[in-house]
Amino acid sequence: MAVRMELSRILIRELTDVQLIELTEAEPAGGGAARSFPIVIGLPEAQAIERRLAGLEPRRPQTHDLLGSVIAALGARLESVSITDLSEGTFFARLDLRDASGAEVKVDARPSDAIALGIASRVPIWVDESVIEAAAQPEPDDLEL
Repeated sequence: MAVRMELSRILIRELTDVQLIELTEAEPAGGGAARSFPIVIGLPEAQAIERRLAGLEPRRPQTHDLLGSVIAALGARLESVSITDLSEGTFFARLDLRDASGAEVKVDARPSDAIALGIASRVPIWVDESVIEAAAQPEPDDLEL
């Protein structure tokens, strides 16, 4: 089952390669606390997301703008982005498209690219329940002995 999430925070540290975005459950089940988890992304993707959130339009198309234009030129539309898996510390995502004939098209993507395009296109972000559960588990290096 997929859970609707929202981008709740972005942390950019330009002096390091580690940038973080945090996704938080949009509508927690049963009125409980919203679950959230971070995803490490690259600086260019973090800056692209930050610009979009601030409503700033770049003077020239960025990669995410180009992809959005290609999707539209082909008569398709982005319906949502989905974070589908977490394996060995790596998140996996996809773009959920509908083509000109109305057929669903699923395209593999890095989460950072998918979220940047999703923010620009104002579409929902879905995360598989198994990903939320796995993201809540500490990595072996994070465990204190």
